[in-house]
Amino acid sequence: MKVSVKHIKGMHFQGEGNSKVVTNMDASVTAGGTGRGSSPTEILLMTIAGCSGMDIVTILEKMNVKFNRFETTVEGERASDHPRVFKDIELVYKFWGDSLVKEKLERAVQLSMEKYCSIANMIDKAANLTYSIEINP
Repeated sequence: MKVSVKHIKGMHFQGEGNSKVVTNMDASVTAGGTGRGSSPTEILLMTIAGCSGMDIVTILEKMNVKFNRFETTVEGERASDHPRVFKDIELVYKFWGDSLVKEKLERAVQLSMEKYCSIANMIDKAANLTYSIEINP
């Protein structure tokens, strides 16, 4: 896998991979950027949710579990001193649907987090990575 990241202006960068989809990265206005993209640390948190979310959808399809909606929120706490790494990262997997079986949802999330999601497994070596599940009607 190979990606390229080019400097646009100031703190604004654009990344592109084999998909040819451009991802904008920028610092917030208060940090000297223009706010034209997500910060690299925001993108890191998004990748954990995206990677595990793709696994979870695939696993639930194999389990014949149907849901109406699925969202993940990710909250990370960073160290106060540089390099300001993430110390704690918490994911909350939120599912909506009729007759959702909690045990199946838990198993799908567990398989992703512990076995399949390469991003979560990599990050778990550097930060305290935790997760929970919410089921909504």
